[in-house]
Amino acid sequence: MSRIAPALAGRAVIAQRWTEATFLHWRVDAERVAPHLPPGTRPDVFDGSSWVGLIPFRLSHSSFFGGPPVPYFGTFPEINVRLYSVDELGRRAVVFASLEASHLAPVLVARAAFGLPYQWARMSMGARGDLRAYRSHRISRPRRLAPGGALLDGPRSHVISRVLGEPVQDDPLADFLTARWSFHQSHRGRTWFGANQHEPWPLQRAELVHLDDQLLAAAGFPDLAERAPDSALFSPGVRTTFSAPGALPRALPR
Repeated sequence: MSRIAPALAGRAVIAQRWTEATFLHWRVDAERVAPHLPPGTRPDVFDGSSWVGLIPFRLSHSSFFGGPPVPYFGTFPEINVRLYSVDELGRRAVVFASLEASHLAPVLVARAAFGLPYQWARMSMGARGDLRAYRSHRISRPRRLAPGGALLDGPRSHVISRVLGEPVQDDPLADFLTARWSFHQSHRGRTWFGANQHEPWPLQRAELVHLDDQLLAAAGFPDLAERAPDSALFSPGVRTTFSAPGALPRALPR
């Protein structure tokens, strides 16, 4: 896969900065991923397998239509569970199984405008030396009271990674997992395609120090957090831009 993003088709509508990103990925059978993908797409595979990612990072400097960055609401931690897809035109993309964010307003806007499965969560990030720590606890409407009167709420995640400092170069798997310039998403009864553009991720090797995660299970992959990831990477970040997404044709011409 090319590490260079294709030119955006159309005007850039959103710009963001993604920083302090840890990429954790598990190898899974494509048959497990397929039911979670939008119509008109299929699992994208590398080395005979599909992959499930857990990626915490900081989103910042959000701006719209070339305007200045939005203060406060444009900066927040995020953690997503993502899958990898390819459509009938051969476009490789990301499919978000879930996205946690710590500000409610962007959550509501992204869900309404693009159908992205954002969830409101209490989140924090920290760094000490070569360690990076991320916490998330989804805020959800309680269905009942737990014993003792405590309210039940959504899944949690606690990730601690160590940045090893070894640059990643000429790694086809790393490129497959990170050089993604679009997303597929089910929205309003259709499958939507959105494109983005950014410089190649500056990647370093990382290792997982601690994982206590319920997000993978909530996304339909309950066994993954019990074993070590098959790939662990870190990036200090990139600046990205998005064009407006659009719906895929209901049936592609033959």
